[in-house]
Parts: sequence; C-alpha cells; structure tokens
Amino acid sequence: MTLGQREADGKGPGMEPKLTPKLGAAQITAFLDEVFPQLRGQVVIEEVGPMRARLRMPIDASHLRPGGTVSGPAMFTLADCAFYVATLAMIGREALAVTTSLSINFLRKPAQRDLIGEARILKLGKRLSVGDVTLYSEGDDRPVAHATLTYAIPPRKLG
Repeated sequence: MTLGQREADGKGPGMEPKLTPKLGAAQITAFLDEVFPQLRGQVVIEEVGPMRARLRMPIDASHLRPGGTVSGPAMFTLADCAFYVATLAMIGREALAVTTSLSINFLRKPAQRDLIGEARILKLGKRLSVGDVTLYSEGDDRPVAHATLTYAIPPRKLG
C-alpha cells in the first residue's frame, strides 16, 4: 500500500479515518435561514464535503472600502461563515457553535468581484473545531487572505 492509498482511506500512521458530513449544502442553507436569517443573501454555500466547505460572497458596492478594494470586515465575515458551515456539516444542526478565535492575514488586494472562501477542518473534537480558511477573488488562484479559526462546540444534551 502506498502513502497515497493510506491517505485515501485514512488508515496511515497518525491519520484519522475519513468522516462523512451529517448535513449537505441545502440542509445547512435551510438551517441558517431558520436560525441566522440576517445572513441570508450575504453568502452562498457552493459545496460541503468531509471536513471542508466552499462559500461564495457576492461582492457589491456595500462591501467596498475607500480605494475600491473589498473591505476587511467583508473578508472576515466570509472566513467566519465558511468555517461555521464546515463545522455544521460535520456536527449537524448546532446553532450555538461559536467562534472562540479567528486570526486573519490579508495577503493582497482582492479584485472587485465575488470572493471564494475554502474552509478546512484540521482537528474536530467533541468540544472544539480547529482549522483554516483561504480566501480568493473569483477567477484568481492567488489567495487574498488566510484565516485560522477555532470554534467551540457546546456539549450534547442527553435525552
């Protein structure tokens, strides 16, 4: 068995088995519409998969700052939402999962077009989800920002 095969099945040394998401993009969108309606229209969930998610933020004039660039708060919002979606995909409907840490590095000026956020969970435990999000301008493979995040997951209620 090659290393590539071990990575594919998650059975190599120190590798966790591949996990299956509990929720898909449509289910998460419906859930967010229910519990976080103020987010509606700000981001679009394009894809979720095991330990990852891809979101799009449609950019308009309200997202721009002086100088014609996408504002930092808009990029921060996309990073936070993308990681929340990745976490929800894996843990299921949990409105009270919250950001406990988010650090973002702005790498280059984004273009005035949609932003793409690609989130990946590096470690998913019972109480914490830890990972990162890379942001891109649509059509450009050079990252415009990179964020590291930790989400707190509330304990499951028994019964």
